[in-house]
Parts: sequence; structure tokens; C-alpha cells
Amino acid sequence: MTASVSVGEKKQFVRWFLQSYKMKRRECIWILNYMLSNEDLLEKTHFVEEAHYCPRAMVMSSTDSKEIPFRFYKGNLMTADAEKSFHDLRLNPDEHLYIQLNFPSIPPPPLYLSVLEENPYIPEDASIDEQDRQIAEEILKESMSVFHEETIYKQIDEALDANDRERFFELSAMLQAFKAIKKDGE
Repeated sequence: MTASVSVGEKKQFVRWFLQSYKMKRRECIWILNYMLSNEDLLEKTHFVEEAHYCPRAMVMSSTDSKEIPFRFYKGNLMTADAEKSFHDLRLNPDEHLYIQLNFPSIPPPPLYLSVLEENPYIPEDASIDEQDRQIAEEILKESMSVFHEETIYKQIDEALDANDRERFFELSAMLQAFKAIKKDGE
């Protein structure tokens, strides 16, 4: 993520975005085009993730996104009225504006990454750090392992109930192999 993005880079990105995606609300197109024509506003505009934490923010979504179509946040107020937000942009051109664009971005396009900035308003406890992510992965891995082992035990019980010796020996061998792999991984 970039700390300082030039107006030229933002213009290039907004033009590319408007050509590449259709918006859920046509007012979003008007707002983005207005920004292209107003360099002072574009200079104070920052493209971020989790914009709802910012003091003055807009969230806009493309038609192929599952996110909300449009939201404008200012202080403690939130509205889906794009005309009010457009009015606020015209009346307060000197205030910083943070924009979150929701669109399919896997992998993230280079132009998007070139304008994406760190959101300074995300609370520290709202983000998941690397250690938390690793702990969550370990918990998931252990849960899957326990589930797999329990499933094999259940199938062994079913084979015993059905007097299916061949299936019983097959599953017992599978269980032993699973336990060996699990032991090696510890």
C-alpha cells in the first residue's frame, strides 16, 4: 500500500475503474466523474479498505460485487443517499475523503494496488495480525484432523456392525496410516 499517491495516479485508476466495471448505482459514476474533473478534491481523496471507520467516507460497489451498493459516512451519520454525499463533496472540498471500492479484485489489479493507501482509522483491535491468523489456521487444522479421525472410527463401527471384515481391515489400515502421519506432523 502506498503512503502518498499522486493526483495523476488517482485519475488513471478512476478512469480504468470506470471503463472496467459497472456500478450498482449510477450516482457512483457521476461522483467518480466529478472527482476526475476536480483535482483539488482528488488530491484529498484516499482509496482505502474498511472506509466505514473513517470520519468522511464513501463505499461504492460494482454490479458483480456482493457488497452494499452505496454508503456515505460523515462523523456519526450514515446515508445511502448519493445526492446528499455529492452535495457534501461540493460544499466541503477541503475535507479528506476516504473511498472503498468493492469489486472483484483477486488478484488485485496493479492499478488498484498503486492507489490503495493504509487506512489510518482502523482500530488496532479490528485487524487480525499474523499471529492470530496462524493460531486460527492451527485450530482449523486440528479440528479437521479430529473430524477425519472420528469419521474413520465411525466407519469402522459400521463395518463391524455389518460383519464386513474386508472393510474393517481396510479402514483399520487407513486409521493406522492416518495416526502415523499425524504423529510425524507433531
